[in-house]
Amino acid sequence: MSEVTGRDVETLRWKDGRLEMIDQRVLPARFEYISCDSAAGVADGIRSMVVRGAPAIGCAAAYGVALAAWKLRDLGSERFREEMERAFEVLAGSRPTAVNLFWALQRMRARMAVKPDADPPEVAEELLEEAHGIVSEDIRINRAMGALGAELLPDGARVLTHCNAGALATAGHGTALGVIRSAVESGKKISVIADETRPFLQGARLTAWEMVQAKIPITLISDNMAGHLMSRGEIDAVVVGTDRVAANGDVANKIGTYMVAVLAQRHGIPFYVACPLSTIDLGIADGSEIPIEERDADEVMGYRDCRWAAQGVAVRNPAFDVTPADLVTALITEKAVVKRPTTDRVAALFAS
Repeated sequence: MSEVTGRDVETLRWKDGRLEMIDQRVLPARFEYISCDSAAGVADGIRSMVVRGAPAIGCAAAYGVALAAWKLRDLGSERFREEMERAFEVLAGSRPTAVNLFWALQRMRARMAVKPDADPPEVAEELLEEAHGIVSEDIRINRAMGALGAELLPDGARVLTHCNAGALATAGHGTALGVIRSAVESGKKISVIADETRPFLQGARLTAWEMVQAKIPITLISDNMAGHLMSRGEIDAVVVGTDRVAANGDVANKIGTYMVAVLAQRHGIPFYVACPLSTIDLGIADGSEIPIEERDADEVMGYRDCRWAAQGVAVRNPAFDVTPADLVTALITEKAVVKRPTTDRVAALFAS
């Protein structure tokens, strides 16, 4: 497998009328793309974790809408809009927690509404242009977050991260890993400690792979080692991404994030959340209202062909947990760093 730098990683790309997405289920053993030609195919890719990470899911959903319009463009206007509504519904049902999915679908609906009388071929072109714009905008946002977040990390910092919030979770550069990349690009010596992130192992498989490709020093630990390292003074900061932030600053992220935040507070370590504005859901007052996806028991009982759990055991597999705002040192957005987030401070991000 050839080396791929973070800057070169195209998590998803439009090619010859199809959406190609890196199959993140098979990394790091193989680096390959899966091609989709329908909204249903994209929804399946989101559901099955071919693509994951809130910003990347949003980008994929936008392209799913564009694919549907592309395939349906020869229909009459009434039938076209009926079938497009089905495509929106299929994509909306793919995963419940990442708000970027619904943000992107709403943005695509808004683009359709701009020209309500346009014929299907014109609508298809408009929607593809919007999807391309969402991808380009995501990369710009990640760069802006990275620059602001990099200022928070001292030279020589040892940074713990949980799950994967890098180029693979976005259109490029990354959110949490984007902060780390930007700090390194600014000349700081930063090293990363990655939690395995059970049960899907995004830290071990994806974050470790990205950092190795980028030649940023990284050490992999299992999830239950973080407290030990913190107690020994071997972690200086925590930076994670998020799939949805409530209006009061409560943060939903990959399962296990809450435990990391509690440990960080116990040891006086700053806990930062890299968070594009599109991931903030002002319609939800606090984290108790965030839907938490429950995934298949097989993910906990083993990995791929290896099974280690006893047959017949009951399994819980929530994919996310909620970290209360009072454990968050700061939200790092593309607009500003919000220290000790509250409802008023989060709302101020959207005031102008």
